Amino acid sequence: MVEEHAELSSKFYPLPCMFTIASLFCGFYSILAAIKGDFVIAAVAILVAAVFDGLDGRVARFTGTTSTFGMELDSLCDLVSFGVAPALLAYFWTLQPYGRYGWLAAFLYVATTSLRLARFNSQNSSAAKHFTGLPCPAAASMISAAVLFAGYLGIEGSVKHLALLFLVYILAYLMVSTHPYYSFKKPPQATKARTFQLLVGSVLLLVLFAAEPQVMMFITFLLYIASGPVFAAVRKVKLIAAKAEIARKTPAKG
Repeated sequence: MVEEHAELSSKFYPLPCMFTIASLFCGFYSILAAIKGDFVIAAVAILVAAVFDGLDGRVARFTGTTSTFGMELDSLCDLVSFGVAPALLAYFWTLQPYGRYGWLAAFLYVATTSLRLARFNSQNSSAAKHFTGLPCPAAASMISAAVLFAGYLGIEGSVKHLALLFLVYILAYLMVSTHPYYSFKKPPQATKARTFQLLVGSVLLLVLFAAEPQVMMFITFLLYIASGPVFAAVRKVKLIAAKAEIARKTPAKG
């Protein structure tokens, strides 16, 4: 749940908090499932937690019930659902054979999730168009999508182990990076023509997700995760080009 720090009530509002607690329940259930070896159920539980996490803030803003209590509760629940739960899923699914390197990778993921949440809360960036660093629900969803995708394709052995090990390290880095990620909080104003195009695109995506849900989830989250470094590179290129243009137009002295 995303709220602004300024002028927030400290009251307890049950409705948005119910969605937050539902997200926590899914994260806790994912941990239990991962420990028992039910990795598909654990992955799905994290994805459901992400849905509830996306709803709690919207419900709070729509009903005018944003609060500092809700913000603090959300951060604590996010650490469980999108920090501890995906880390344990990754560990029990494929990192355990690496010994201390495996559990250290899982711990690093939890640590960077906590840092990501702390930075977000301290920055008061709820109205921003972009997040700074990969949001932890997206990172957790990527791990879940990877588990479902690998199971769908029947990927086993060293390929699965190495791929997830590298994925965990990459996600840990991206969460604490400064790469910009689109927040989807304020969708762009759409004309009638664009609205129709969005409708057609949404129907097409719905069909694709219904046909190949594991593949489409994996591709969708992978593209979103890759968008941060791509946007950062584009910004850097534009900045370099702008500086070069200024230098070209500025007459040399002497």
